[in-house]
Amino acid sequence: MKSEVKNLPTFKFGTIIIIMIITAIISGLTAGIIVYTSYNKNTGINYNNVNNDSALKQFLEVYSSITEDYYEDINKTEMLEAAIDAMLKYLDDKYTSYLNSSQTSYLNESLKGEYEGIGVMIMDHNITDVFVNSPAYTAGLQVGDVIKSVNGINVDSFSSEEIVKKIQNSIGSTIEISVLRDNQEIPFEISTAKLYVPAVKSKVIDNSSIGYLRLSTFSSTVSNQTEDALKELHNKQITGLIIDLRLNAGGYLDSAEKVSNLFLDKGKVIYSLETKNNKKVVKDNTSANTTYPIVVLIDENTASAAEILAAAMKESYGATLVGVKSYGKGKVQQVISLIDGSMAKYTTGKWFTPNGENIDKVGLKPDYVVELEIVKDEDGKVVNIIDTQLNKAIDLLR
Repeated sequence: MKSEVKNLPTFKFGTIIIIMIITAIISGLTAGIIVYTSYNKNTGINYNNVNNDSALKQFLEVYSSITEDYYEDINKTEMLEAAIDAMLKYLDDKYTSYLNSSQTSYLNESLKGEYEGIGVMIMDHNITDVFVNSPAYTAGLQVGDVIKSVNGINVDSFSSEEIVKKIQNSIGSTIEISVLRDNQEIPFEISTAKLYVPAVKSKVIDNSSIGYLRLSTFSSTVSNQTEDALKELHNKQITGLIIDLRLNAGGYLDSAEKVSNLFLDKGKVIYSLETKNNKKVVKDNTSANTTYPIVVLIDENTASAAEILAAAMKESYGATLVGVKSYGKGKVQQVISLIDGSMAKYTTGKWFTPNGENIDKVGLKPDYVVELEIVKDEDGKVVNIIDTQLNKAIDLLR
């Protein structure tokens, strides 16, 4: 089995570490906003509401007294941020919290799903990925090219972050990039474009008719990316598909619905949602579907929106789950966008799988429990990870 690994779309250990760090950052900031509906509510609060709400009157009295009489200067914004944070912490729900403006901006950017750029990933001056159909791809940049200059400025002494910033500062115009390839420096003129933030990778497993589809997050554009990837795989006449949801911490709820619609038959249940005053069942309402056998890979970092898709694929499609038990987040949050750019989020309900199960703190159990094989040297340092989970999925589809 180990000899097969070289030809499989496995993770390199460094890649896994990078992805886990990114996931940890996003999860640390959002911790429960992973499945949520954007929510802007017109409360209709007027003077009479305020005047008749004794609790609110008491809060305003304290606020007024402090701002007027406290012996030192007060930052009203910071004090109100602390008050909002305290209200949310009172609910004692780990998925309910306050995000300041910078955290909110980071979250929105990470889930927006598109950006203006040329379409490359850079590490230590090296181009590590060129996104298909991007300006960089069209111009002829290749993985392995070493960036030497940007707009005539030598970047040998720049960090990767400084190179990226240099490119970003040129957005909106043609960018001149010189790269070293096969000991020859080659110049390129590249225009920028509106691009998807890559959330989907796909390929056909070598020497097979099995498609491989990896979804890394449920951004606002993931359904479009998935649809495009599926069309390419269909054209290659695949007979089975692996959907890889490992390390996928979730994203937008409606994105999970839209991706599910690409696979399920019309009328099949995707999930149900129970709030304080309502319970609704969400079903596929589209004509799109697939019919070949599917295996879904999950792990302990597969959470929320990713769990919704995995559960829908298992219970409404008949897919097989392989890997280890998922994270177990069965609650849904709503967000309130505040005037200063910050955000309050709080739990408003819980979701259920098509069979009516709530997986919060339980997770999805795979049909085949398979641990990754970790290879260590004599000092205990990890030197390789053999993707036994992917190998099992391939075996099931052959």
